[in-house]
Amino acid sequence: MSTTLEEQRPIAVPAAAEPVLRLAGIRRVFVQGTARLEVLAGIDLDLPKGTTAALVGPSGAGKSTLLHIAGLLERPSAGEVTIEGAACSRLSDRERTRLRRERIGFVYQFHHLLPDFTAHENVVLPQLLAGRGKVEARRRAQDLLARMGLAERLRHRPGRLSGGEQQRVAIARALANAPGLILADEPTGNLDPHTADEVFAVLLEVVRGTGTAALVATHNPELAARMDVTYRLADGKLARVQAA
Repeated sequence: MSTTLEEQRPIAVPAAAEPVLRLAGIRRVFVQGTARLEVLAGIDLDLPKGTTAALVGPSGAGKSTLLHIAGLLERPSAGEVTIEGAACSRLSDRERTRLRRERIGFVYQFHHLLPDFTAHENVVLPQLLAGRGKVEARRRAQDLLARMGLAERLRHRPGRLSGGEQQRVAIARALANAPGLILADEPTGNLDPHTADEVFAVLLEVVRGTGTAALVATHNPELAARMDVTYRLADGKLARVQAA
């Protein structure tokens, strides 16, 4: 099978001091008719390896939009997204998809697990899509789920798991391809306070244990306070929140 030059072109390898995520001058403008809404008005952010950062702000401030841009799901109106040293503005859609699949893990408010597959299979599948062998993918999925406290639930489909267990599977799936960056959008927003606390603790433990950088949007100030740094998004601007 022939390989295109685009597929052969390597993505840049970062220097050791390069942040996992860098946002520089990110703007996002939505235009409808004569109306113009600037949701993001020049966002700058560096997220080093091993750093957990909370993203807070009022509903509608653009937190999900910022996460989508950081995760290469959406292109900014202006500015540059750099993932582990790779500037993304000039990457093709195929290159962006590959970088997203291999180096970014996503966790959402709703787990979005495949209902007809077991917990184990839900964590194996993204690895197979990334080209990992079946034996290695199965072993890694088992190890990740065991680390999530789900060693006895590997063969259960999502419908037989509690909400907290489903979200733990979703976290394991996000970590399946050993990404450098985890992006989470209200990952505990659909859980009761006790379960949310347990799931969030697991997320932080695993992220810090693997040296992954994480940017987590949350409305919960107690959860945000447990992270290394908090940023507030309001009126299109991002500001670091100083600890009390």
